[in-house]
Amino acid sequence: MKTVFRVFSYLQRYPTLAIAQLSCAILMTVLVIVFPEIVKRVTGDVIPNKKLDQLLPYTLVAAFAFLLTNLFNALRIILNNTFEQKVIFDIRSDLYSKIQRLPMRWFDNKRTGDVMTRVTEDVTAMERVLIDGIEQGVVAVLQILVVGIYLFVQNPTLALISMIPMPLLAGGAILYTRKAPDRHRKVRRATSTMNSLLHDNLDGIQQIKAFTREKAEHGRFNESSNKVRLATLHLMRVWAAYNPSMEFLRNLGYVFAVGFGGYWAITGGEDGQGFEQRLGILTAFLVTLSLFYEPITRLHGLNQIIQAGRAAGERVFEIIDAEEEDDVDTGNRLPANIKGEVRFDKVAFSYGDDIRTLKGVSLEASPGEMIALVGHTGAGKSTIINLLTRFYEYDSGAIYIDGHKIDELNKESLRSAMGYVTQESFLFNGSVRENLVLAREDATDEEMWAALDAANAGDFVRALPDLLETNVGERGVKLSVGEKQRIAISRVILKNPPILLLDEATASVDTETEKLIQGALEKLMEKRTSFVIAHRLSTVRNASKIFVLDHGEIIEQGDHETLLEKDGVYAQLCRSSLIEGEK
Repeated sequence: MKTVFRVFSYLQRYPTLAIAQLSCAILMTVLVIVFPEIVKRVTGDVIPNKKLDQLLPYTLVAAFAFLLTNLFNALRIILNNTFEQKVIFDIRSDLYSKIQRLPMRWFDNKRTGDVMTRVTEDVTAMERVLIDGIEQGVVAVLQILVVGIYLFVQNPTLALISMIPMPLLAGGAILYTRKAPDRHRKVRRATSTMNSLLHDNLDGIQQIKAFTREKAEHGRFNESSNKVRLATLHLMRVWAAYNPSMEFLRNLGYVFAVGFGGYWAITGGEDGQGFEQRLGILTAFLVTLSLFYEPITRLHGLNQIIQAGRAAGERVFEIIDAEEEDDVDTGNRLPANIKGEVRFDKVAFSYGDDIRTLKGVSLEASPGEMIALVGHTGAGKSTIINLLTRFYEYDSGAIYIDGHKIDELNKESLRSAMGYVTQESFLFNGSVRENLVLAREDATDEEMWAALDAANAGDFVRALPDLLETNVGERGVKLSVGEKQRIAISRVILKNPPILLLDEATASVDTETEKLIQGALEKLMEKRTSFVIAHRLSTVRNASKIFVLDHGEIIEQGDHETLLEKDGVYAQLCRSSLIEGEK
C-alpha cells in the first residue's frame, strides 16, 4: 500500500479543502440514520397507536434530513473535485518536471509511447484512486462506523448476528488483494507496449507505406492488442468470481437479520417491549442494515480501482524516483561575455556498454576558431558535441570552456552559451514564430525576419499564408526538409551564441541552398568558436582545424591543406567521397 499512501501524501498540500470535505462527509453520514429512526417511530408507535398528528412532522423531518444530506453531498462533490484536480495537476506537474530533469541516458532506454502512457493514462488511473478513495472510501468508512454504532444501540444481539459474514468479507478482500497488483501490472504493461507500438507506427507511417508493410504491422498491432485483451479478461474473470461471492456473503447478513429478527419480534422475551415496538425496531433495523452493507459493497468495488491505481502509480513513481541529471540551476555560471576557448583533456566516454565511444580524446579550440570533426559513422563525432553540451557526462578526463570545468558549471548557463543545429531539424507543432522564440522570447519581428533572411528562409516564409503565424505541423511536416533546416538555423542565428555546434547542419539542403546558408553561417561564425560535423568538402576546407576521428580516437589533425599533404585517412576520405567534393 506504499504507493497508495504516497498518492495520498499529495493531499497534505491542501489541508483546508481536506477538512471542509471531511466535515461535509461526516455531517451527511450522521444524517443517514435520521430516516431509519423515523421509520422505527412511525411503524412502532405512530401507526399502531394511530397518532395522525405526529405523522406529518415526522415526514417533514425525514424530508428535511434528505434535503440536508444532498446539500452536503453536493458541496462535498464540488470540494472533492476541486481538491482532486489540484492534486492531479500537482502530480502531472511533478512528473513532467521530473522528465525534463532526467538524463539523456534514461531516454535512450525508454520508448516514447511508454513514457506518454505513464503521463496520460497512468496518471488518469491514479486520479481514480483520488476520486473514489476520497469520495467513496472515506464516506463509506464513516457510514459503516456511524450506522454500525446505531445498529448496536438498537439491538446488540441482532447486530452481532447480522454481521456474521463480516470476517468472511474481510478475508475475501485480503485474498483478492494479494494477487491483484500483479494482474493490474500485466494490464498496464500490455497497454503501454501497445501504445508504444502505435506511437512508433504513426511516426513511421511513411516507411510502412513505402515498404508495403501495412498487413504485417497490422498483425503486430493485433498481437500486441490481443495481449491487452487477454490480460484484461483474466482480470475481469477473477473479479467476476470475487464480486458476486462478496455480494452473496453480504446478503447472508440480511438473511440472518430477517430470520433471527423475525423470531425475536414474534416471541419477544424479557426485554419489556411490546410487539409493536419490536416490529418498529426490526423494520428500522432492516432499513438501517442496508445502509451498513451498501458502503461495504462500495469498498469492494473501490478495492478494484485502488489496485488499478496502485499499478499505475508504481509506473508513475518509477519516473519520479529515477535518478536525474545534476540540477541545471546549480553550479557556477559562465561569465556573460566568454571568449569561447574549448579544451578536451583525455576525455573518455561510453554509452553504457563495454565499448568505449571516446578513448582519451584531447583537442583544443581557440576563441573564434572553426573546428571540423570528420570520420566514419560511429567514430565519435556527435558524442563530442553531446559531451560539450552535457547531454551526457563524460566518464573520465575533463572539458573546459575558458578554463572553467564544465561539470562544475550551471547547465542552463552552459547551454545558453551554445547554439545547436542537428542534421534532422526538429520543429514543434506550432507557428513559425513559436519555433523561433525558443531561441529568444523577447525577439522582435524585425529580429526574426533578419534571422530568417540570414538563413535564406525569409522568402519562403513570406510566401506562407500566415507568414510568421503559419502552423508548420507536427515535426514541421508542412515544410520541406530544406525549409525546416533553414528555420532551425534561423533559431541559432537569432540566439546569437558565442559557441556554435553544427551537426551536419547543411546536409539536408540542396547545393544551391547550401551555398546561401553557408555564406550566412560563415558570417555568423566570425569571432565565434564553432564545432562543425560535416561531410561536404565546402564546409570542411574552411575549418581552422580538422580532427579526424576513428573508433573514438583522434588519428589526424590539422588544416585542409596540411592533411591532404599527409595523404593519410583524411585524404582517403576526400578521395572516397565520404567527404563530398563540390558539384
